[in-house]
Amino acid sequence: MNNIDRLLQAIKQPTTDDPYRLHYHLMPPIGWLNDPNGLCQHDGTYHIYYQWAPADVNNGLKGWGHYATKNFIHYQDLKMPLLPDHPRDQGGAYSGSAIIKDNKIHYFYTGNVKKPGDYDYILKGREHNFMHVESCDGHILTNKECLMTNEDYPDDLTLHVRDPKIYHRDHDYLVMGARDKQDVGQVLVYQSDDLKKFDYCCRLKTEKPFGYMWECPDLFELNGQMILLCSPQGIKQDGYLYENIYQNGYFKVNYDFVNDSIVKDFEEIDNGFDIYAAQTFLDEQGRRILIGWMGLPDVDYTNPTVQNNWQHALTMPRILDYHDGHLYQKPLPEFKQLRMSQESYKKPHLQLKNNVFELQIKNISDTLYLKLRNDFIIEYHNGLMTLTMNESGYGRDIRHLELEHLDSLIIYSDTSSIEMFINDGYRTFTTRIYSENTDIECSNEINIYYLDSFKIESE
Repeated sequence: MNNIDRLLQAIKQPTTDDPYRLHYHLMPPIGWLNDPNGLCQHDGTYHIYYQWAPADVNNGLKGWGHYATKNFIHYQDLKMPLLPDHPRDQGGAYSGSAIIKDNKIHYFYTGNVKKPGDYDYILKGREHNFMHVESCDGHILTNKECLMTNEDYPDDLTLHVRDPKIYHRDHDYLVMGARDKQDVGQVLVYQSDDLKKFDYCCRLKTEKPFGYMWECPDLFELNGQMILLCSPQGIKQDGYLYENIYQNGYFKVNYDFVNDSIVKDFEEIDNGFDIYAAQTFLDEQGRRILIGWMGLPDVDYTNPTVQNNWQHALTMPRILDYHDGHLYQKPLPEFKQLRMSQESYKKPHLQLKNNVFELQIKNISDTLYLKLRNDFIIEYHNGLMTLTMNESGYGRDIRHLELEHLDSLIIYSDTSSIEMFINDGYRTFTTRIYSENTDIECSNEINIYYLDSFKIESE
């Protein structure tokens, strides 16, 4: 049985019997999930692709999995439409994006080839190829081709050039994450008029080195401000900043697409344990929507779901807004459709019905204490929010966020995840959590909506 046959065989064996399977988050039917890919809306249907290794729960050979939806509540599971079946992607169909042009969806991704032998796989021994496929309906992807190889990129770079994203302005601009031979992270910018031939324009980088690799770049404009979203690797912790092994955040960008540009003032998009490789797209309503990988590579904490042959999930889709010099994230209004019963409690200490709920705390004073599942603790005092986990974190321990004030907190709890939206989306915390305990203790009045589950149909 060859590698492609193994992937196809694994797809037919979904995982179902696990109390930590999520109710309103997208997760792999089986195996490993990581980066969201190819996010778009075409003819009213949202297409959410993701990195998927169905045959290996610990990150093996990957193609793209695919969910489709019209309302973010009812989904079709369309399996794996993009397989690593080309000489230029035989080591994996890696991360990429989509753009719609002339009513056709164009997908761009990194074709990975890793050669056997004694290589460092940074300067020698691998290929990161710039690949293109297209589709008329988002279901069947055809006409796979390689548009550029490492030999086409600037010669001061390592072999690590990946994760293409297209930004349309006066032309179509391609951004790709890169690592140069001095181990400095940056973003390459190319220009195209036909989505076939791409001409090198310039680079985006910081004045001083800021990590050795910038993964998953995403360039877009929001309320008149150009934003570069990316995931730098190799940033040292600075006080309460950059507590994760790798970061996910953004730069505010101003440049002319001709000359190299210096970016500065990187800001993390989330201060929790589990978010990386976030990508955005513009839907047909004009909303800029972000979805991230609810996970991180190379961490020392674990997920007990590996025992049941699946790992990781995608974050809730979030609407982005930019004002007052800051990027805000809010849950999609569509998620209100999941609300079922509503209950309010004043300074509670009780057991909830289950752990699948939306919790709201408003009119917070100078302090807050909230304990969920008898283990997950959120404290706010003297301008510092602290998130602490013990057994339920499986190695996740403590994270921090400095805040001038705390006005409101919305928490979306699922069976094995928590996403927190602070001060109307000014900041967020995202984490996995593994406890079936339903205890809650809070110093403030809370409002709770118990939530229904997604409806997912398989083809």
